[in-house]
Amino acid sequence: MKTNLKALCTGAVLVALATVLSFLKLPLPAWSYGGSITLGSMVPIILFALLFGTKWGLIGSVAYSLIQMMLGFYPPPTNTVWAFFLVIMLDYVVAFGGLGLADLFRKPFGKLKPALSATLAGSAVVILRFLCHFASGILIWDVYAPEGTPVWLYSFLYNGGYMAGELIITVVLMLLLAPSVLKIAKK
Repeated sequence: MKTNLKALCTGAVLVALATVLSFLKLPLPAWSYGGSITLGSMVPIILFALLFGTKWGLIGSVAYSLIQMMLGFYPPPTNTVWAFFLVIMLDYVVAFGGLGLADLFRKPFGKLKPALSATLAGSAVVILRFLCHFASGILIWDVYAPEGTPVWLYSFLYNGGYMAGELIITVVLMLLLAPSVLKIAKK
């Protein structure tokens, strides 16, 4: 019971911190249909998953995904139930929910130093998030691709444009924070 309470309270604080960080964006021109480079908004969710495991990580990350959806939902260009479902799943629930899998992705890197394995796991879930947005761009947002541009290329460039920045910031913050956070968690 004590572990559940600790996980629940820590999760609430880190989801709130991630939400606040999602408002702190690099001062770049906004992407027309969503996406931005934040000041490390995924790091608290990744650290939570690494500290409390996949089950709690998924609970926290899905909660975060629902908050992100409430704060910035972009309706699909075609008003079909299927398109709305895909946007909800690919751009929110699976994309942000996948951050909770960080502990699962850390296991293959277990022989490395803990901070490095945590950083690689964090990178893996950020790439997973990119793949969700990339698929969404192909399946749903294809109508916005400039004429003559392959849809996959448009989606790759559009989503890769902000997700590359997110990945770099996440890696830097994980390298800086993971050693201390993981050491404190062992106590």
